[in-house]
Amino acid sequence: MLTTYRRVLGLPGALVFSLSGLVARLPISMVGLGIVLLVSTRTGSYSLAGSVSAAFVIANALCALVQARLIDRFGQSRVLPFCVVASTAGLVAMMAAVERDVPVPWPHLCAAVAGAAMPQIGACVRARWTRVVPDRSLLPTAFAFEAVVDETVFMVGPTLVSLLATAWHPLAGLGTAVVAGVLGTSVLVSQRGTEPVPGRRSRHEATAGMPWAVLAPLTVCALAMGVLFGGTEVATVAFSEEAGHTGLSGVLLAVWALGSLLSGVVTGAMSLRASSATRFRRGLLSMGLVMVPLPFVHGFVLLAFVLFLGGFAVSPTLIASTGVIEEVVPSGRLTEGMTMFTTGLAAGVAPGAALVGVVVDAHGASTAYWVGAGAGLLGAAVAYGVSRLSRPVPAAVIEGGSSPSGSSS
Repeated sequence: MLTTYRRVLGLPGALVFSLSGLVARLPISMVGLGIVLLVSTRTGSYSLAGSVSAAFVIANALCALVQARLIDRFGQSRVLPFCVVASTAGLVAMMAAVERDVPVPWPHLCAAVAGAAMPQIGACVRARWTRVVPDRSLLPTAFAFEAVVDETVFMVGPTLVSLLATAWHPLAGLGTAVVAGVLGTSVLVSQRGTEPVPGRRSRHEATAGMPWAVLAPLTVCALAMGVLFGGTEVATVAFSEEAGHTGLSGVLLAVWALGSLLSGVVTGAMSLRASSATRFRRGLLSMGLVMVPLPFVHGFVLLAFVLFLGGFAVSPTLIASTGVIEEVVPSGRLTEGMTMFTTGLAAGVAPGAALVGVVVDAHGASTAYWVGAGAGLLGAAVAYGVSRLSRPVPAAVIEGGSSPSGSSS
């Protein structure tokens, strides 16, 4: 199983840029929760904490595509340093504003600056893989490894920021996120040999632009997945609280992430025959179907088992989505294409959480799991209903007839 991973990670510079990307991505899973912990501790207001955190998330979603376009046009080494400096300045200013009890809206504005400038590390790392992998059959393994990295980030980050903020100091969690972001991004941008060549667009790319017939429904599917993720997290917390064991919610969500991590490892070691579009459709349908039993589950052990199984559908679906994007998006706009999907994913989390909150208040936690199941099945319906999702970009789109991933770079 490990042979395929050794071939991929043994490529020149691959291990360094991927691991530095892991460290640089830690703030993604730490900042939102860190803001809530800091603001609620210092002010005693969870509503204020939630609104400051929301300012960060919304600004990040609104500006992600703009940043991705700049990266594709000017290069990672020129754009990411500016982004990490601006994001760090915004976070430090927000932390200072909360500590000094500066009135609204200054904490929100500072958080918005931090979110708007947050480096799009995941898309940048995946774009690097498309440059350094010479054998395109190894790309699913590379993307699978990044899916495992993502799961690691979201397993380690929230735990780390919670532990530091509660056991040491409310600022410690966010401070660690800042250090991780600066250190990881600095190492990543220093790896110039694996950086995609910026500004490369063929004449056809300049006129045809992005394949919106594929990207638009794919982004809708990502939005549905975000609703599933955000809704399931809140429903699980509510389930644990109703049972009088709120602390177990973290364990249940970690089990869910563990299932996804393991499936990502296995997927990367397999030789996949089905197309990326087919695997994406099947994965999204599986995500929705596995959620269907959750409203009928009432015990922690059985709930953990079902969530664990549900996790096995997550990473393969995300890996397949990256494959679809890599196949259809012009090489000169790959970062933008990948960022579109991740932005849609992030944009669905908050509405999913909010909708589940309403259902929990009205009907209880178990019923609220229907939100995630419905979102997954709706996303699968969109994926299966769009035939063009599986059509590759014509060869003319790629400069000189090279592969969609730009392997000729």
